[in-house]
Amino acid sequence: MPRFDLVIFDCDGVLVDSERITNRVFADMLNEIGLPVTIEDMFEQFVGKSMGQCLELMTSLLGAQPPEDFVDNFKRRTTSALLAQLAAVPGIESALDQIRLPYCVASSGDHDKMRTTLGITRLLPRFDGRLYSVTEVARAKPHPDVFLYAAEKQAVAPSACVVIEDTPTGVKAGVAAGMTVYGYAALTPASRLLEAGAHLTFTDMACLPSLIERGPNPSIRL
Repeated sequence: MPRFDLVIFDCDGVLVDSERITNRVFADMLNEIGLPVTIEDMFEQFVGKSMGQCLELMTSLLGAQPPEDFVDNFKRRTTSALLAQLAAVPGIESALDQIRLPYCVASSGDHDKMRTTLGITRLLPRFDGRLYSVTEVARAKPHPDVFLYAAEKQAVAPSACVVIEDTPTGVKAGVAAGMTVYGYAALTPASRLLEAGAHLTFTDMACLPSLIERGPNPSIRL
């Protein structure tokens, strides 16, 4: 029998292959306002953080507040890029078909962003009504609030939840929530996810259903 009662997915980078797209836009915009960064810098410093946390980091790096219209322009430019380029994470649809447990989403993005990206990739019907955002809780990841909120809404004990995350920030949040965390290491090095506390890592979504069935084994890296 499965050891879990609920699977909690992060959204960006786990369900939708959006991280490279949105971070290219973000990097371009940071360079435009005088903050030279690369895509590698984005994955090292920004990925996994809420927009509020990103704005705080930008202010620190710039030594000044970013432009007032930065967030609105970022949303506009990322929406355009996502509409043109976004796809579901390879193998996620087949994995969802095989997972025999309830599942939901707990994301650092807001509801508009989740509904946009999941809608473009046609994954939204699988999760509609089970989308949870850091905008609904007091603290963003790496605090556990959004994962605990999702578990509460789904009426499942945290210890019976498995979180699927792709960033160290998200992994830390899941661990802090008292949940088992599987690190999806397609873009983030597995070593960083394990250092953050992931119970195991994997790189192929085709492996996820069997990993959930068998339960955590710290020696597994797929």
